[in-house]
Amino acid sequence: MGILHDDVVVISPAGREGEPRVITVNCPDKTGLGCDLCRIILFFGLSIVKGDVSTDGKWCYLVFWVVGNSTTRWSLLKKRLVAACPSFSSASGISYYDSESQPPKPPDVFLLKFCCYDRRGLLHDVTGVLCELELIIKKVKVSTTPDGKVMDLFFITDTRELLHTKKRQDETCVRLNDVLGDVIIICDIEIVGPGITACSQTSSFLPSAITEDMFDLEVATKLPTGTLTSHSVSVTMDNSLSPAHTLVQIVCQDHKGLLYDIMRTLKDYNIQISYGRFSIKQRRNCEIDLFIMQADGKKIVDPSKKNALSSRLRMELLRPLRVAIVSRGPDVELLVANPVEISGKGRPLVFYDITLALKMLDTCIFSAEVGRHMIGDREYEVYRVLLDEGDALPVPRNKIEEGVWKMLMGWE
Repeated sequence: MGILHDDVVVISPAGREGEPRVITVNCPDKTGLGCDLCRIILFFGLSIVKGDVSTDGKWCYLVFWVVGNSTTRWSLLKKRLVAACPSFSSASGISYYDSESQPPKPPDVFLLKFCCYDRRGLLHDVTGVLCELELIIKKVKVSTTPDGKVMDLFFITDTRELLHTKKRQDETCVRLNDVLGDVIIICDIEIVGPGITACSQTSSFLPSAITEDMFDLEVATKLPTGTLTSHSVSVTMDNSLSPAHTLVQIVCQDHKGLLYDIMRTLKDYNIQISYGRFSIKQRRNCEIDLFIMQADGKKIVDPSKKNALSSRLRMELLRPLRVAIVSRGPDVELLVANPVEISGKGRPLVFYDITLALKMLDTCIFSAEVGRHMIGDREYEVYRVLLDEGDALPVPRNKIEEGVWKMLMGWE
């Protein structure tokens, strides 16, 4: 038995305008569930301002206080959060949750071929439509022709798993046409096999600005502009306060997706959170207390394991993404590297934020690529954007780098 399906996720309305809503999740536990839920909340553009997590290893109870906006689709958010929880089975006509969870099959990949006349902010508008329709961008290749046309190739998956139907394909093309108007020349969607996606791999060469110092903590304490971060990250681990758990205490500055970055790191290390509390204090300072254990149910006592986890947490909180501006011959290229979870999922909305920042900076995009690369022993999603300089960039290169970084971190 379990709890009623409708009670698995409850989203309470805000008491007053401007106050956070409360999301309560009550379901069977699994390692990495907190990461999966935080990723969905981040995908919907919400900020978590407070959080509580508790579990006995079989059943968990999570509470998130979140801030959204007038366009947040709360009913759809609830549906996605419920789907992320361990599967439920039907008993006596009533839906109950079952702790047995089956691994999901990989989603089908589709190719969206899109040709239109270029204009400023075009790529961001297209990306916005895809996000609104819950189409996940896996890879993209965008190029501009000499006669002012743009050819976009988006490799996408559908959260709703309906893109194989003509109705869903027509809905996507119609929505793009509604937003972009009569600049569209071609809009076509087809399913693709693994062979085609493999052939579409981006260049394996990456500039040293991204690959060098990727895991250097001293470099990570600097912003892309070279200035030191205003707040340091403190990670302490203590085994003396609990007989069964290691206490991890984190003090850092808030940024977009902070709780997701912590949860995905613990998920990658196969760490179970038994109890946790997250809150934002004055001046965007955050305090996080987590009582954790290893997969074998024991606390972390090995000094090398403690140091490895502590260093990874510090790195992911200081620089959850890497941003660099480099010269590519006579051209200027923007590079953004986003770490991929071991499960294969990347951080949501990165391409959306990049294109929004460039649109706000009045900077045109000549071409763009998104692909996955192994850097060291980890996989990264690397975004390569060749900027259209025209006569000259509208703002200095360091301001573009800083503007993209702030947008990704939610500091705009």
